[in-house]
Amino acid sequence: MRTLELIRTDPLVFLLLAIAIIEALALHEYAHALVADLQGDRLPRALGRVTLNPIKHLDPLGTILIFVAGFGWGKPVQFRPEALSSKRFGAAMVALAGPGMNLLLAFLAGLAFGPAVALDVDALTIFLRLFITLNVFLAVFNLVPLPPLDGSRLLTIFLPPSRQNIIFFLDRYGLFILIALVVLQATTLLFPVAAAVCSALTSHADACGF
Repeated sequence: MRTLELIRTDPLVFLLLAIAIIEALALHEYAHALVADLQGDRLPRALGRVTLNPIKHLDPLGTILIFVAGFGWGKPVQFRPEALSSKRFGAAMVALAGPGMNLLLAFLAGLAFGPAVALDVDALTIFLRLFITLNVFLAVFNLVPLPPLDGSRLLTIFLPPSRQNIIFFLDRYGLFILIALVVLQATTLLFPVAAAVCSALTSHADACGF
């Protein structure tokens, strides 16, 4: 079921899902900007990205596609690797900040899930389950080592110089490979991994939607 269909079938779930998506994406991008800023690159701050205002972190087309097609993206954070205090690991730290934020959010939401169930607050329980599931999947998906995903930054660290041609190849064709994987719904192969990560982050089995 596409997200927009929930407006007709279950407006409350649509509203909760929309909030969860917007916050998960916005805080993911905020973490990128914050870590770059903490490493001395003032470009994200100059562009207004070191803020918790979700509007600053949403890409109009990417946000619309999430609700229409079930797949989209936030507004990428621009930063200068040469301006970071750590020349070797700085860019990877900025890249990992986004998935790291999503895992932290899932963990914190997992802590709140038990009390929400005990209080029998249906709307809060639904929201937390959606929020946990979205954040875990965003983290796992973004760690796939394909440009423009965050995981591609790790290749520059772990690949030896003799294998740098792999990076050049992925920089050129990674986006097309990623689109093909999404169209072919190969991203469902990540569900078992996401489920395992989710189970590790929360002790409540029904908190994960995988």
